[in-house]
Amino acid sequence: MTDKLKIGISACFMHPDSARTSFAFKTLQYVEQSMAHWIMSGGALPVMVPSTMGSTARGDIDVQDYAQWLDGLVLHGGADVWPGSYGEEPLRDAWHGDRIRDEYEQALVHAFVKAGKPVFGVCRGLQLINVAFGGTLYQDISTQRPDSRTHRDGLAYDKHFHTLEIVPETRLSTLFTSANSYKINSIHHQGIKQLAQGFVAEAHCPDDGVIEAIRHSGPSYIAAV
Repeated sequence: MTDKLKIGISACFMHPDSARTSFAFKTLQYVEQSMAHWIMSGGALPVMVPSTMGSTARGDIDVQDYAQWLDGLVLHGGADVWPGSYGEEPLRDAWHGDRIRDEYEQALVHAFVKAGKPVFGVCRGLQLINVAFGGTLYQDISTQRPDSRTHRDGLAYDKHFHTLEIVPETRLSTLFTSANSYKINSIHHQGIKQLAQGFVAEAHCPDDGVIEAIRHSGPSYIAAV
């Protein structure tokens, strides 16, 4: 038996799409290789957590089983969060998000928090966590915040960068002590509009104030970037 930590990764979804050239009529659940490698580089075992809800449910397995077995949870990037998850209608058809994934990931988050396990979100994971605890999002930063800087460049993708400033005297500031300003890549067009109650902003973009990192202020370890 290994004593290595087992870290769950929420699944990305590809739903059936007749326009797709391969696996057109299949539902795929997968993780990004970079996310698995990041967890492995810390000496932990990455474990994809498949959906156990709705049409994907099998047997008597549910999210609580994974929350009890695993040591922590990471939510990673992917499709937009469905605006209905925070009480809005999509402003454009292209921004309808993934309602099925939202429901699955919110159930995962609350199961792990209830089990006393840490939860960490990256990109979409930050937005999902904020919504899971009652916050709201900009469906599209450039549309709803025309004064903002560009947070997503479709051509540059993950080679698009901007400055991030860490809020002093936060937990994040104790982890990054060499400076309070860093250059980060940015590929998100959604962002936090109203921060969920019980959370604090730990970093933001100094050009427009868009929140780039959050943490729960209570005893549970819930954080995201």
